Amino acid sequence: MELIRIPRIMQDTCRKHLQKGRTIGLVPTMGALHEGHLSLIRRSRSENDVTAVSIFVNPAQFGPSEDLSRYPRDIEGDTKKIGELEADVLFLPDDRAMYPAGFCTFLDVEKISEKLCGAFRPGHFRGVATVVSKLFNITLPTRAYFGQKDFQQTVVIRRLAKDLNFGTEVVVCPTIREHDGLAMSSRNAYLTAEQRKAATALFRCLTAASQEMLSGTRTAETVREMMQDILAAEPLIAPVEYAGVYDPQTLDPAAEIKGEVLLAVAVRLGNARLIDNMLVNT
Repeated sequence: MELIRIPRIMQDTCRKHLQKGRTIGLVPTMGALHEGHLSLIRRSRSENDVTAVSIFVNPAQFGPSEDLSRYPRDIEGDTKKIGELEADVLFLPDDRAMYPAGFCTFLDVEKISEKLCGAFRPGHFRGVATVVSKLFNITLPTRAYFGQKDFQQTVVIRRLAKDLNFGTEVVVCPTIREHDGLAMSSRNAYLTAEQRKAATALFRCLTAASQEMLSGTRTAETVREMMQDILAAEPLIAPVEYAGVYDPQTLDPAAEIKGEVLLAVAVRLGNARLIDNMLVNT
């Protein structure tokens, strides 16, 4: 596995692969890799000639009071995991390489960035859109792989790729869960044992809401109230930022349940902010 830290060298390397007719799969990460990330790497290796994995804790997507300084980091362990999966290239830039002195260009994907998580994390998706655009320009990927757990992020990135004609296929892969249903996340490391047990309420909430809809309920407000009640019954969860039924394309709240809908939740649990979602075809 080749380790590259300098964007220009990474871009030259990827350009040479493309000139030889090879497809490139990109798996962008912020490190602290878990099975969810590893599943993306495996998917990329199965669908591309070359797999590139990036690790970069992007400061532009963290707010002033968020967890940038304490975000989990394990470069040595991550490098070992990526190597064992036989990825071809690890791109490991630092802040100065990605945001050199005088950097002042940022991208906004309007409307969809302002909903759901965007309402609680101002500027977050601006940072995501900017760094993903840079990664796409640097690695020139044929396909890029993201997990469904960050559903709004995937909607933003698909819009970004389409609007700016990147020519990169954005591949969204299933959420990988723990044995009790909790969606795998690097931020799960923040949870105490008691909080970790309480966190299972998110998956129970989504599962119950899904079953309610599949049994015939078509009023979104009824489902939303059920979700809120399940989360409210867990005293360690506070606050619930959102929980409800949404249009998976626009991310607007759904008034009526028909076709494919998105169930989505975001809560605070101790020092962690947890999100989860489920697509349900009614």
